[in-house]
Amino acid sequence: MRVLFLSRWFPFPTDNGSKIRVYHLLKSLADQHEVALLSFANESPTAAAVQVLREICSQVDFVSYKGFQTNSVRARLGFLSPTPRSLIDTFSAEMAEKVKKVSGQWKPDIVVASQLDMIPYALLVRDVFRVAEEIELTVPYEAYIKASHLPAKLRKGLTWWKLSAYLRRTLSAFQLCTVVSSPEQTLARRVIPSTVPVEVIPNGVDVRSLRSVSREPQPDVLIYNGALSYYANFDAMHFFLSAIFPRILERAPKTTLLITGNTRGAPIEQLPNRKNVVFTGYVEDIHAVVGASWALVAPLRLGGGTRLKVLEALALGVPVVATSKGVEGLDLEQDKEVLVADTPQRFAEATLSLLTDPALRNGLSLAGRRAANRYDWNGIGRRFNQIVTEGVSPSSAKSAAIESGNLVR
Repeated sequence: MRVLFLSRWFPFPTDNGSKIRVYHLLKSLADQHEVALLSFANESPTAAAVQVLREICSQVDFVSYKGFQTNSVRARLGFLSPTPRSLIDTFSAEMAEKVKKVSGQWKPDIVVASQLDMIPYALLVRDVFRVAEEIELTVPYEAYIKASHLPAKLRKGLTWWKLSAYLRRTLSAFQLCTVVSSPEQTLARRVIPSTVPVEVIPNGVDVRSLRSVSREPQPDVLIYNGALSYYANFDAMHFFLSAIFPRILERAPKTTLLITGNTRGAPIEQLPNRKNVVFTGYVEDIHAVVGASWALVAPLRLGGGTRLKVLEALALGVPVVATSKGVEGLDLEQDKEVLVADTPQRFAEATLSLLTDPALRNGLSLAGRRAANRYDWNGIGRRFNQIVTEGVSPSSAKSAAIESGNLVR
């Protein structure tokens, strides 16, 4: 079959979680189908990056992405529309034309809309099996329910109402929706039409490639790998540096924290207590840097989805200390595969126990590697391929199952 994949993120290089997910799902689909990719790109990709994707996809094309401008004319007019303002303001006529042209000439059987931004373009493709991939609702929903002041409550409530109504209206034209975790699935079922199946396709990790990364862990080195330009990462580090890291330094003064990732546009001068903190900026080989660290800290309090940084650290044998939010949606055993603590005191104690007990670190390292195997992209990709293929041709899938004796009655 032919699959038209519409992506908000140009998926190479794989330098953020969304790109990693899209890249691996593309590879999985391409194992069984012919795939064409139409993608937005925040920056023009290099010829080498395009070539990598052309080795997977029969067609690759992109459109420059223009971010949401809250004060633009279109965004202001969006206050009067039932459609979320961000979708109105960022809608691209160029992308719409490319989608119409490719679908008209190429005649896809399946169209995958990766993330909310791509739903309007998938609706332009007629007579296909539509998949809404990675619908994430936790962030806008939590912004609404956690708003403490009446004006913010009303504003966030309006945003949530418009988004919910939009998804009920548009996803009735889709045949499948996927989310990254069970909590996201529960929330999605409150919004998405009951006629549309909602399947969990978790985020994953390339276990095989990370097994080849061999680095001697450096004692007293903690790491947080996340761009501070993303609000949830900035909040996590503000929380850690203000409430947790000083407690650690009191008892382990040689401890160093590496913060990797882009800081462009982030007000890092507002981060407190930056003693023993190193901002590395963008790192070309992030896995080598994580692999050489004693532990990864994930003190997240905001955001949705699941954290690829946690899975990658586990696959590298690097123990993780996280808040409940930091491992939300991941099936990990506390105190065996990951350490979980939500108060500053307990988070500091858990981190100090790792810093001072090599045997504890070794046990968590081995258990974490085993846990990461459950999230290998190969298995996740096969599952995604299976549910999409069975959705398109359920009768043929059922016949094949009967013939192989695998149909559960």
